[in-house]
Amino acid sequence: MPAFFGNLRNTVVAGLIITLLVFVIAWQLQALNGATLWPFLMRWLHVIAGVMWIGLLWYFNFVSTPTMPNIPAELKPALGRFITPAALFWFRWAAMATIVLGIGLASIYGYLLQAYTLDAVEGFSNSKTIIIGIGMWLGTIMWFNVWFVIWPNQQKALNIDNRYPDLAQPQKDAAAKTAGMFSRINTMLSIPMLFCMVGATHMIIG
Repeated sequence: MPAFFGNLRNTVVAGLIITLLVFVIAWQLQALNGATLWPFLMRWLHVIAGVMWIGLLWYFNFVSTPTMPNIPAELKPALGRFITPAALFWFRWAAMATIVLGIGLASIYGYLLQAYTLDAVEGFSNSKTIIIGIGMWLGTIMWFNVWFVIWPNQQKALNIDNRYPDLAQPQKDAAAKTAGMFSRINTMLSIPMLFCMVGATHMIIG
């Protein structure tokens, strides 16, 4: 048992097998067709990607950054050289998957334009679309911050993939400060964003 769960690939594959079994049960309980199956699978992947994205965002802000001052100086390089770059890989690609799948779902269900215009094309008539639209805008801003502010500055601060080997320490410190500030901004935005995503489905009817 320890050997099995010591391997992440085995753990993920086992999770997928259990999911497949649950899916078969659901298939037997309720007939599914292409019109309902593929949007559901996209939504499931959208949720998985979102959990990975926000989970890592909160890891950085609630665990990694606050703990950093307490880490002995001789151990800090390991965090910046190995753990943080690996976390940033999953972090940024989870953000990309979340936004792409979210836009895909909105397109499939026919509310992409209405959501991004906060239902202006319909004369502000659908409160559910307005709330989901606010959530989509918050998520889009967060995605932009990840790819075009946080990630480039973390590359500079940590010299990820040895892209900035000659960058002076003051520039690295400035890049780290910028990345940290926008990570905090994303943490702030994640709270109302999640409220909108849940509220549009479970709080508002119609």
